[in-house]
Amino acid sequence: MRRRLLAGMVAVALAGTLTACGTSSDSDSAGGDSGSVDKVKVGVIPIIDVAPIYLGQKQGFFSKRNIELTMEAGQGGAAIVPGVVSGQFQFGFSNWTSLMIAQTKNVPIKAVAAGVASTGVQAKDFGAVVVKGDSAIKTAADLAGKKVSVNTLKNIGDTVTRESVRKAGGDPAKIEFVEMPFPNMPAALDGGQVDAAWVVEPTLTAIKAAGGREVASTFVDAAPNLSVAAYFASTELIGKDPDLVKRFTEAINESLAYADANPDAVRTILADYTKIDEKNRAALVLPKWPAEINTASVETLAKLGEQDGIFSGTPDLEKLLP
Repeated sequence: MRRRLLAGMVAVALAGTLTACGTSSDSDSAGGDSGSVDKVKVGVIPIIDVAPIYLGQKQGFFSKRNIELTMEAGQGGAAIVPGVVSGQFQFGFSNWTSLMIAQTKNVPIKAVAAGVASTGVQAKDFGAVVVKGDSAIKTAADLAGKKVSVNTLKNIGDTVTRESVRKAGGDPAKIEFVEMPFPNMPAALDGGQVDAAWVVEPTLTAIKAAGGREVASTFVDAAPNLSVAAYFASTELIGKDPDLVKRFTEAINESLAYADANPDAVRTILADYTKIDEKNRAALVLPKWPAEINTASVETLAKLGEQDGIFSGTPDLEKLLP
C-alpha cells in the first residue's frame, strides 16, 4: 500500500501502456457458469494489511467460487497499479491515496472491495508517528519544524501526519518529510537522522519495544474509522468479466469478515508470507477489516490530499468507488 506508486503510474501513463486490461492469457473467464476455474493473480505487498486474502485462500473462500488464486508481490508498490492495468494482475491492493493519485492521472482503475481500516482508537492503531523515548517532542504540534520520515513522499503518510499536526494546533507546512523504507526507520530515528517516524505495523511495535513513544495516531486523527486501502481492478476487466469481479469481491468480503473475527488466525497466517517472528506477531496491533468501505473517510482523505497538494487534480470518487 505504501511504496513508490506515483513514479510507476507516471511511467505507465507516459509509455501509453494503459491498455489490454482483461484477464491474463492463462485465465479462463468462463469459470462462473461453466464450472471451469479462473486463474487469478493479485498484486500485493507482503504486509499485515493483506492477511485476509491469504486466510481466504487457505479457508477455500476463493476455490469454492472457481477461483485459483495466486498472490504476487509487485516490485515495490509502484508495480501494482500498472500491473493491474496491463493485465499482469487481475486485481491489486493499494492505499486510497495512491488510488486517487492514479485516478487523477486518468489511470483506468476502480475499487471493487474494502481492504483495510483503522481501529479508530487513539494509541491503539496500526499506524502512528513515533519518536525516541527521550525526545522533546511531546505532541503532534511539536512536529512542526522537524524531520519526519515517511515511506513515500506525497502519499497517505504525509497527508495524515499533517492532519494530526493541524488538529494539535501546529503548522503542518513546516514539517520536513524524509522518504525512506519502513525497515530503515528505527535506525534512522535512533541515530538522529530524523526526529520522528510515520510507521505502520510491524515497525510500530518494533520501535515501541525499543523504547520509542507514540505522539500521534494519524489514521485516527484523519477520519473516524478511516478506510486506508482497497482491492481494485482495471475498468476494462470490470466491463469484460463482471462475473469474475463479482465472485472475487464475494470471496474477499468473506475473507475480510473471517480475518476480523479471527485475530489469532491472522497472527498465524503472517508466518506464511512475512518474516515477522512469533514474539512480534503476538505483540502487533492488528488493523480492522470491515467489508464495507467508509466512503465518508475516503472523501476526507481526498480533501486533505488536495489541500496539501498531493494530487494533480481533484479526485473523481464516483469513478473510483465501487
